[in-house]
Amino acid sequence: MSDAQSRLDLFIDRMVSQRTCLDYAISQSHGMPGPVFELGLGNGRTYHHMVQYIENRPVYVFERAVASHPDSTPPDDRVILGDVRETLPASLDRFGATASLIHADLGGHNREKNDAFARFVSPLIEPLLAEGGLMVSSDRMYFDTLTELPLPPTAVDGRCFIYRR
Repeated sequence: MSDAQSRLDLFIDRMVSQRTCLDYAISQSHGMPGPVFELGLGNGRTYHHMVQYIENRPVYVFERAVASHPDSTPPDDRVILGDVRETLPASLDRFGATASLIHADLGGHNREKNDAFARFVSPLIEPLLAEGGLMVSSDRMYFDTLTELPLPPTAVDGRCFIYRR
């Protein structure tokens, strides 16, 4: 990832990498029981992608306030509203370590703030992932018990990260 890239090129790299990594994680977690978590809904593009390709697993969305495109808005019973710093620990009581796949796109445009938030939220995410489950993130995360995996060939280094329990 070069600082000399245009913002458009950076965005394209992120989108291509995000789709590639999600498709890889969906494929690798196929057949696993347990829910899928989308941390940060935004416009709902990745949520919409996941519900189209994930079979037999509910996709729950963690979001402060739903403002997604109407075609990409989850049903109310699949939305966990609030700040993830509070809703993730509360969800451990509800779900335990059962998530087969977790996708997080929680960062903004400030790398230092994103890194600080990733360091804070990583230990809140980690206990929710099932054995063999995968975590896909737009930011590097800091896990004690998850292993960072190599990216699929068409993903761009530094634009997406994949972890497995």
